[in-house]
Amino acid sequence: MINISGELKEQARLALLTQRENFDGSDAAFAKQWGINQGVYSRLKKGQIDGVLADPHWLNICRELNVGATVRKWEIARTDVFNQIEEDVLFCKEHAKAMIFVDDCEIGKTVAAKYLSRNLKNCFYIDASQCKTKQQFVRKLAKTIGVDQNGKYAEVKATIKYYLKILPKPIVIVDEAGDLEYNALMELKEFWNATEGACAWYMIGADGLRAAIDRGISNKKVGYRELFSRYSNKYSSVVPQGNQAKLMFYKKLIGDVLRVNMKDTTDIDKIINKCITRKDNDVNIGGLRRAESILLLNQ
Repeated sequence: MINISGELKEQARLALLTQRENFDGSDAAFAKQWGINQGVYSRLKKGQIDGVLADPHWLNICRELNVGATVRKWEIARTDVFNQIEEDVLFCKEHAKAMIFVDDCEIGKTVAAKYLSRNLKNCFYIDASQCKTKQQFVRKLAKTIGVDQNGKYAEVKATIKYYLKILPKPIVIVDEAGDLEYNALMELKEFWNATEGACAWYMIGADGLRAAIDRGISNKKVGYRELFSRYSNKYSSVVPQGNQAKLMFYKKLIGDVLRVNMKDTTDIDKIINKCITRKDNDVNIGGLRRAESILLLNQ
């Protein structure tokens, strides 16, 4: 049986109020993002926590907001990857443009995207690996921006389009976009068309996303050329080509992250080298998840 302590509920309540500051919609719309009604949210604003929500609901809020004594605190480092994604997102948000960031796995793309969604006004984050079909994606998008996800599919889409056009400078970040099915990916083209000049869009993915788009364009599959055109006709990326350049990039990336997460940096070079292995002339780099694991083992 789930049992959430009063202390944890209060932490979640305060985190929720902090998150509210970055959303220009109504209290009712904000409450919908978190699956609660406006009356419950009003009670939370007044400081009430007892009997307001069921413990499983508190648990979901704690998880989404990364609240909890057992959650490892991993400090955000302003790496080259973080800075590039932030620059892209701020540009798109300011000018209502769309871009695609495609690069290696384990370089901090998701960490940067989630951080920005928590700290920029009207910045919405969606993990497409959890909503791959068009129905799942559209209803998840509705919930994420704070409109009703139930009802007829066409009506939900129409409400999303309208709402994104009345919010001040919104941006939707679609992470793991390569996991979207074809029909879901094409919905992004439709949403861009409907919100052009009013809402920014930013897709993030790895090689699979690039391959899907390039293959779709090469095979002249309906929609891919138009989608790529709307997303600036290019891929944004950071990791350089060539083994030596890539090696130096990863050493700096891993070092930047470790320095803000280590009290004692004496062994930092040793940990960085453990993340990197060589086989013949190829460089095999473990990335940031491996760096975190090695750091934990060395503590």
